[in-house]
Amino acid sequence: MSMEWAGYTAAAMTTLAFVPQAWKTIRTKDTRSISLGMYVVFTAGIAMWLVYGIALDSMPMILSNIVTFILSATILGLKLKHG
Repeated sequence: MSMEWAGYTAAAMTTLAFVPQAWKTIRTKDTRSISLGMYVVFTAGIAMWLVYGIALDSMPMILSNIVTFILSATILGLKLKHG
């Protein structure tokens, strides 16, 4: 039996957990309490997970990391723009 369902479940849960914070930050543009260093490393880490998912041809990893990368890169951009 394939465990791919577990990958999709984990990917959905971790990606969805990130959405409320991303939505709040995008809506308010308030980035004062966000660490620039953390978001640089986090966004780079998500990019590497995406590369790894592509190498493994793992759709749960690819899809979740595309979404999370877009959200984290947006927050990082807001942090760079608004401090």
